[in-house]
Amino acid sequence: MGRLSIELPDDLVDALKLPPGETPSRLRRELAIRLYGKGLLSFGKARELAGMSRWGFHDLLGDEGIARRYDVEELERDLRFLAELP
Repeated sequence: MGRLSIELPDDLVDALKLPPGETPSRLRRELAIRLYGKGLLSFGKARELAGMSRWGFHDLLGDEGIARRYDVEELERDLRFLAELP
């Protein structure tokens, strides 16, 4: 499994105006939103990068004005799930 680390200069991190403990998770969410919006990551992988639940990431995309792409595979999975409900 590959691993990617990005180093940012301290002055750039300070310019973000985020609480220090929030910076890494916030940057991951921002990156996930942008990569999904540009079609470079699937919804599932972007959600994984953001470290969020499916519905939480869905809401975040809505808050950011990013349209959710919904493909046939996702539709079929959701239909199977609905068919299993009591």
